[in-house]
Amino acid sequence: MTITAFIAKGLRLVVDGIDEQKIRDILDIDISSYEREQRHAIKVWDAAGGYAPTIGILGAVLGLIHVMENLSDPLMLGKGIAVAFVSTLYGVGLANLVFIPIANKLKGHLQLEILKREMLADAFLCIKQGEHPNLIQERMSSYWHQGR
Repeated sequence: MTITAFIAKGLRLVVDGIDEQKIRDILDIDISSYEREQRHAIKVWDAAGGYAPTIGILGAVLGLIHVMENLSDPLMLGKGIAVAFVSTLYGVGLANLVFIPIANKLKGHLQLEILKREMLADAFLCIKQGEHPNLIQERMSSYWHQGR
């Protein structure tokens, strides 16, 4: 659910006069399902970061097997050793320079998005309770400083 849809749903619940506890329950379910969905996507990048070095090592083993097949021909040894080194480099490099940083960036983004949704849910409940707008603003700014 996009943040816009979350806002629309929260405001609709407030305007429809739904009980505060029910609003909190519904919005908490939406936040949890959003988090679960996003964490599932992040796991793909985490897994790629874990598997990439292993695939690089497999390439190294294949390169060394090629070296062993050509021990009698010294001109072919360099090619097999190069394959072994390059595949290891690709595996470790992709894991540490691409896959794991992407997963970490997505985790940070997810934390911020969850904080926004929790803040909005709290704002909707404050509106439902009829709190003064300045008090709501002060409360929301406390959320924002907490997340930074």
